Amino acid sequence: MLQGAPVDGYPEVPPQALRGEVRRITVVGEEVLHRWCRAVSEEEFGTPGLARLVDDMFAAMWVAEGAGLAANQIGVDLQVFVWDCLDEDGVRHVGHILNPELDDLPADARRLAEAEEGCLSVPGPHMELARPDRAVVRGRDLDGRPLVVEGRGYFARCLQHETDHLHGGLYLDRLSTRARRTALRRMEDRKEQVFAQRAARAERLAGLRPSV
Repeated sequence: MLQGAPVDGYPEVPPQALRGEVRRITVVGEEVLHRWCRAVSEEEFGTPGLARLVDDMFAAMWVAEGAGLAANQIGVDLQVFVWDCLDEDGVRHVGHILNPELDDLPADARRLAEAEEGCLSVPGPHMELARPDRAVVRGRDLDGRPLVVEGRGYFARCLQHETDHLHGGLYLDRLSTRARRTALRRMEDRKEQVFAQRAARAERLAGLRPSV
């Protein structure tokens, strides 16, 4: 699924990642992660700068082996997120969305699902968290065209997680105080190993890019 629509296939390494620059991923506690991001303005749609941002986000997400990434996770205060996510049925979802808004679904159209959740800005730990098992997000694409994406199961979790980021929230904020402390302690224990893995992936990505 590309931008919410079926496609015959998509490259294992997204072309956006091959074009993009790998940027550092912000870590919990950095101010840009904890405030509401600004909306993309009408003047920004269709600009090369916005396209470069999406490419850079795909590159950073690939290097970090993430399923989704929000713009403030690379330090950019803008309502944009990208995804490259497998759902429980093995269907791959790839895309980007700007100025996303989650539909408020009626209770009979969803149920809570408990599953492990992690975050590239909380490197290392995964914690159990309940979220609705269905999500519908509405926004715009890079050129400003309306976009609606629906997810179920793990992909629904991804859409909700990334929208939270753009509103200044992390999955840690939805945990109990005790679980949050546990996650932060595990992060301190594991983050250097995670950073080393990302550095190795960045070298691999550089080797996959075509020679100029």
